[in-house]
Amino acid sequence: MTTHLSGEGLRAGFLGGGFMAAVHSRAARAAGAVPAILAGSSPERGAQAAADLGIEAAAADVAEVFAACDVAHICTPNGLHAAQALAALAAGRHVVCEKPLAVTVEDARAVTAAADAAGLVGAVPFVYRYHPIVRQARALVAAGELGTILTIDGAYLQDWLQQPGESNWRADAAAGGASRAFADIGSHLCDLIEFVTGQRIVALTARTRTVYAERQGTQVANEDIAAVIAELEGGALATLLVSQLAPGRKNGLVLEVHGTAQSLRFAQERPEELWIGAAEGSRLLLRDPSAAGDRGLSLVPAGHPMGYQDAFNAFIADVYAAVRGEAPDGLPVFADGLRAAIITAAVLESAATGTWVRVESGSAPRIEES
Repeated sequence: MTTHLSGEGLRAGFLGGGFMAAVHSRAARAAGAVPAILAGSSPERGAQAAADLGIEAAAADVAEVFAACDVAHICTPNGLHAAQALAALAAGRHVVCEKPLAVTVEDARAVTAAADAAGLVGAVPFVYRYHPIVRQARALVAAGELGTILTIDGAYLQDWLQQPGESNWRADAAAGGASRAFADIGSHLCDLIEFVTGQRIVALTARTRTVYAERQGTQVANEDIAAVIAELEGGALATLLVSQLAPGRKNGLVLEVHGTAQSLRFAQERPEELWIGAAEGSRLLLRDPSAAGDRGLSLVPAGHPMGYQDAFNAFIADVYAAVRGEAPDGLPVFADGLRAAIITAAVLESAATGTWVRVESGSAPRIEES
């Protein structure tokens, strides 16, 4: 990460005025950019959100945002992402697009190709990569400290849709996409697995469940829960559980990796800690700014907790550094958003067919022959 304000002189524009726009705008401001303009779902909502978030101006439409910014931050419902990202790229703007990048593999591929063709930065906020302790875990794996990876146990559990009376636009497949729980949070888990281990998921079998067929009068066509068994390219087997109906779990992202020599465990709700397990004894490794892999992500000394907004701020700082021509290590770009779309499609395919599905990096999934 750069030491200067990577966004200095850049103007940031925002589509959407909800929780994620607040997170993005704080990160833009921290990186030195000007939060310049915002468009909401209506002019009235946009004006209110701009005032609440301290953004200079409210726009009547997305075209006005693109005309007034250098980097467009897309924080709108999932079904709008691909079209808005393509429009921003066509206007010559760099793009930070909330995940999923698109609700289909084809659209995600089109957006990725458009960014590459235009020579513009396109980034997706897989921000859990930016916890310093995750970088330390990645460095341990890369150094061979775990030995050969054998198994992985991962989960991402939330409870915000636990009751049938609780709803959100994500539960409407037209706005949220064919996948909800997996596309929304399972994508983070899979990205973390591949980022930390350096290995890709090559095959999987999945089951999904929609517990409540209706929420507040709206039919629900996407899943509440997904369970996945996956195989990595090195032969390791992984079990993944994703749920938005786990009482008491607010943001329970957990990754445990088991090797022939050692294991490690990262829990996002305790982001300052990394558990290291060994047959002769286990230990708790605390965030250390001098540790391998940190690359300056630790902004404060050990013992001074850092959290989600810090990780997001570091991600946006890297995006803006890339806009200025740098190549930050580990920046999640549109190709990573495409990767998430491919894995999500494989999960849906497997759940629908009851088969193992082969996951390829550059194409839609195909069913594995038995």
